[in-house]
Amino acid sequence: MRTILIVEDNETCAETLQIALESIRGHKTVVLRSPGAALAALQKSESEIAALVTDLHMPRHDGFELIRQLRSEDRYASLPVLMISGDSDPQLPQRALAHGADAFFSKPYSPAAVRRKLEQLLC
Repeated sequence: MRTILIVEDNETCAETLQIALESIRGHKTVVLRSPGAALAALQKSESEIAALVTDLHMPRHDGFELIRQLRSEDRYASLPVLMISGDSDPQLPQRALAHGADAFFSKPYSPAAVRRKLEQLLC
């Protein structure tokens, strides 16, 4: 079974994403509360990481830094990454894509739309 990492410090948002993404066949979800925890999990992962869904604003590091570090490793250079943010900056979607995200969703978002996009990227 492949793993989808959800990096989200807001418990409600994390649970909503987990419920939406657990329905993707052949995948399980793991929720992590910080970019540091995600990087540690990626380094020691014994299961296959299929994708990453991350919030932008989190304590200590932001989603941009997480993506930058992820993309610097060859094995994760093409990993599907979705970014989510409640930030209202109209340039943010373009910035997220420029930093290496494959898709961007503004809060509030449709969990079903996030799932559909992730399913497309996983095919």
